[in-house]
Amino acid sequence: MTQSRQSQVSLSDTPYYHCVSRCVRRAYLCGEDKYTEKSFEHRRQWVVERMHYLASLFNIDICAYAIMSNHYHLVLHIDEQHNESLTHEEVCERWCQLYSKPVLVERWQSEQTTSEAENKAALTIINGWRGRLADISWFMRCLNEFIARKANKEDECSGRFWEGRFKSQALLDEDALSKDLDTHLFE
Repeated sequence: MTQSRQSQVSLSDTPYYHCVSRCVRRAYLCGEDKYTEKSFEHRRQWVVERMHYLASLFNIDICAYAIMSNHYHLVLHIDEQHNESLTHEEVCERWCQLYSKPVLVERWQSEQTTSEAENKAALTIINGWRGRLADISWFMRCLNEFIARKANKEDECSGRFWEGRFKSQALLDEDALSKDLDTHLFE
């Protein structure tokens, strides 16, 4: 039985995680399809640009990555300390570059809330966003959904582009990190 992602990520044990996402339906993430002679190499840049954009918003650093023809690998570092040091305004600014801002949060930012209950509700939303900005699942969701939509549009199809959930593995020490990089990233 699969475990929830929350039970697999333990920042008290390690902030480093190796994540993998694989395409379905023999889809190409990048490279050249030898049968159709169609090149998908431009998609590599989609992944790289999106990863770096998300890293600028999330408190997750990209330590290493490898983009293969039908899957990619990421080694991510969660910067929990930096995440906690962000102000509420900084959290709003970052999160709202990805998703629309609720009216309640807009009112809170412009100091137009009318009660303590509204203030508390707005701060609850913002603190939820703070948690997401240091969450591998949200990072991977924002990356994979974006790539899937672009690839499906280009391929003129709909449906799944990725093989279910991404895989993740905790990297508990430097030996695990270097061994993981050697064995997985360049397979």
